[in-house]
Amino acid sequence: MKRQGGFTLIELVVVIVILGILAVTAAPKFLNLQSDARASSLQGLKGAMAGAAGIVYGKAAIDGKETATTETDVDGIATKYGYPMAKDTGIGEAVVGLSEDWSSAVSGATLVVGFKADSATAATITATNCFVTYGEATTESSGVSTIVTDTGC
Repeated sequence: MKRQGGFTLIELVVVIVILGILAVTAAPKFLNLQSDARASSLQGLKGAMAGAAGIVYGKAAIDGKETATTETDVDGIATKYGYPMAKDTGIGEAVVGLSEDWSSAVSGATLVVGFKADSATAATITATNCFVTYGEATTESSGVSTIVTDTGC
């Protein structure tokens, strides 16, 4: 008589147990995707701000306004030293969707931008430890700075 091939009940149980152990060890890696997504969104915002600042500086240089030490208008964007200023009429105008999709607050010569919230001040945004800081140019040769803080995402 020919013996039928197949798996025994014990073999199936062992495979299920092994798959369960793999799922338990791998699940935490995939459950923390929201934190990674938030941190990546901040990196994207940083890139958008840096790119917009470079484009505005190029336009200011073409217009001969890259050395202006006071607030100067370049195509509706408030600039200083050719770069967008750290306020809504500066970098807020240069980056499309910044004021609609993000919460921002001015703190001196920096703009602090975080995820959308009902009421946002620089203190409440920085308290989340999940934000981007845009620092405007302070001298003709300094340029702008964009710094991501994502330890609290």
